[in-house]
Amino acid sequence: MMVCVPQVLSKAEVTEFRRVMGGAEWEDGRSTAGAQSAMVKRNEQLPPAGDTARQLGERVIRALTANPLFMSAAIPLRIFPPLFNRYGEGHHFGVHVDNAIRGDHLTGMRIRTDLSVTLFLSEPDEYDGGELVVEDYYGSHEVKLEAGDLVLYPATSLHMVHPVTRGVRIASFFWLQSMVREAHARSLIYDLDTSIQGLTRELGRDHAEVVRLSGIYHNLIRHWAEV
Repeated sequence: MMVCVPQVLSKAEVTEFRRVMGGAEWEDGRSTAGAQSAMVKRNEQLPPAGDTARQLGERVIRALTANPLFMSAAIPLRIFPPLFNRYGEGHHFGVHVDNAIRGDHLTGMRIRTDLSVTLFLSEPDEYDGGELVVEDYYGSHEVKLEAGDLVLYPATSLHMVHPVTRGVRIASFFWLQSMVREAHARSLIYDLDTSIQGLTRELGRDHAEVVRLSGIYHNLIRHWAEV
């Protein structure tokens, strides 16, 4: 299941992020890549342990946990500290799959990477190319969102970033471990929650059917959740 979440960051917040990143030092993006990914990765990133990445990452996580759509789709248990990358002309990331386990040496956090996240920080007209391509059972999906918007997709997916041919593509990328490990179960819960929210708007939160379905929703999470 791929879910796009609009306006995780406001345009003003994106502008502030870009201002802060503009004065930072960047390093070779292969420093955080696995052995296979390093062979196909050509980009730059903020040093993951640096103050800039850590402070901006904390702001991203605060925005995520306040976003109902993200929380509904991800049901996060642990969110890896967000990283930040930059693709200039000629930069790309070939086809790869993300590492199954990620560890953060500063906090000691270790997560199983159930979901991958890309938060776009450049507007689509600022660069050519640079589309995120995610492959699933139904084919390949190209993603190029507005600055401040986010895409969430299974970390088990093969994916890539097309070469940038003009301009600069800036984004935040990271992973999370969901309380609901199995992707199909997570998708069913998300679809149910979306339907409940629609019925709530139409019928009201106290309507008997809304209350009944809400109970089913929480009981399914109770059945599947790992905490």
